[in-house]
Amino acid sequence: MWGVSLMSNVTPIVFVVDDDVSVRESLELLITNEGWKPETFASAQEFLDRPRVPAPGCLVLDLSLPGLNGLELQKRIAAERTDLPIVFITGHGDIPKTVQAMKAGAVEFLTKPFGDELLLNAVRQALERSRLALARNAEMQELQNRYTSLTSRERQVMALVVAGLLNKQIGGELGISEITVKAHRGQVMHKMRADSLAALVRMSSRLHVARPSAA
Repeated sequence: MWGVSLMSNVTPIVFVVDDDVSVRESLELLITNEGWKPETFASAQEFLDRPRVPAPGCLVLDLSLPGLNGLELQKRIAAERTDLPIVFITGHGDIPKTVQAMKAGAVEFLTKPFGDELLLNAVRQALERSRLALARNAEMQELQNRYTSLTSRERQVMALVVAGLLNKQIGGELGISEITVKAHRGQVMHKMRADSLAALVRMSSRLHVARPSAA
């Protein structure tokens, strides 16, 4: 799969956002001992100010923070950071907030004090989810790059091919010869790296390619 080999060689980053320095220091040591890269922050804003990096990662996030709290930070990054799963930690169990966090996609919700292995298992699960999300994003970006490389005519031909039209029908719809359609079709298959019509149809579906209006 596109992106998997690239990401498998990158050290995962575990971001820790907690206003308790002792928690940050203990988690930093725990994360380092697992071979991951820890980055700690005392507030949600500190974390938001940190530039993004293309690496598998997860966020160990305290629920109660000064300023922007954990749930608010989760809401802030939900849309644009789908590759950054969250493991919530809190000093007191709060069922409504737990439900809210889990519904919004949190991997786990741990109440302090929690065992090291419990946290590590949650982080492992989150990092695996992150790797898969990054691989999907890389795959989609590669697909979009291939589609962008097509000429406007090739995109028209591709849309009609995946719609099930024969070369002769495509020629009639676009006002070009059947031989020209075959040439464009060959270029589409080559540029999209599609080894079959079924593969091209799947790509088209993922790209949401619409059938063009008649020329």
